[in-house]
Amino acid sequence: MINVTIWNEFVHEKIHDEVKEVYPDGLHMALANGLGGEGFAIRTATLDQPEHGLTDEVLNSTDVLIWWGHMAHDRVSDEITQKVAQRVLDGMGLIVLHSGHFSKPFKALMGTSCDLKWREANEQEIIWCVNPSHPIAEGINSKIILEKEEMYGEFFDIPVPDELVFVSNFQGGEVFRSGCTFLRGSGKIFYFRPGHETYPTFYNPEILKVISNGVKWAYPTRNVKPEFGFSEPVRSLGNVLV
Repeated sequence: MINVTIWNEFVHEKIHDEVKEVYPDGLHMALANGLGGEGFAIRTATLDQPEHGLTDEVLNSTDVLIWWGHMAHDRVSDEITQKVAQRVLDGMGLIVLHSGHFSKPFKALMGTSCDLKWREANEQEIIWCVNPSHPIAEGINSKIILEKEEMYGEFFDIPVPDELVFVSNFQGGEVFRSGCTFLRGSGKIFYFRPGHETYPTFYNPEILKVISNGVKWAYPTRNVKPEFGFSEPVRSLGNVLV
């Protein structure tokens, strides 16, 4: 069973009525309920909990961490940021959703500003699958149409993705790399663009399917941990394995 922790800053839902209307129990609970039938062991964590809900015990027992944040990125402690990034390097999977592109852990792992263009205008988004053989695209049609979403546009200041799974286009003419994978250390990262807090995107079955696929793809590979530092020669002077 995959142990999934869904992290949400859980700020908008408490202070903005239009967000509370869409996600009355929080984005994290909508995701937890939407992914509940996938057989994952799911728990949630939020910003206002001690250590942001990401204690050593929680992080060390998490196979895949899902992250959504927006207006409180700066309130995430540097200590927790470092611990999350290190867990990814050690093998934990990370799914970063929508405005999580500006989260401290994602920026630390990318090493770039992760900045982009944006516009809130109730625009249609078409998410095109450009890598249909990828495990994250399993069961997904050639496109997902969202009638209303926030626009994100290029240039998206991230490293060149290891794999590009989805590309979006918007009514205003912009395009965006909306489904990107990255390998960092022993960990796998999937960035998925949709999910603005005022739209019911996280109730959409196709969006939930992509996130579920992402969790399964990002599940840690149980390989032998790499060894670093000084190493004795593999072969002796007689060219015989030792």
